Parts: sequence; structure tokens; C-alpha cells
Amino acid sequence: MRIETIYELNKKNQLIVDIPDVFKDRKKLLVILDDSVHKTTKKLNLLIKASTDPLFLQDIAEITEDFNIVDSETL
Repeated sequence: MRIETIYELNKKNQLIVDIPDVFKDRKKLLVILDDSVHKTTKKLNLLIKASTDPLFLQDIAEITEDFNIVDSETL
């Protein structure tokens, strides 16, 4: 079983994790520290900005129009 949760570090730069009951009989667990949360947040913010960018919206409209032509063709 795998559970992924984002935790906040305390002021001492420590992480305290309460182990769920499904792991109570385990003697070892794999812990992976990954700071990609920041990268994901940055990417999401860029996507939000793109949703109102006129040039980006124009590109999407052109691509959609190109595919509409192809979609209407019979093979």
C-alpha cells in the first residue's frame, strides 16, 4: 500500500508523521523526501496565467480549428 501526503515542516525543520493503522504490523517503511510540491505549484500558476493570455488562447483556437477540419474528414 502507498499513501502520499504533503506535510509542513516545523520550526526545527523536523517532520512528524503519524503512521496509519494499515502499517501497524510493519517493521520497515520506505520514506521518500520530494520537494516537487513547489514545482507543481509553479506549473499550476503558469497554467492559470495562460488561461487568460490572448496569444496562448489564439494558438489554442488555431489548433482546434486545424483539428476540426481533420475530424470532419472521412477516412
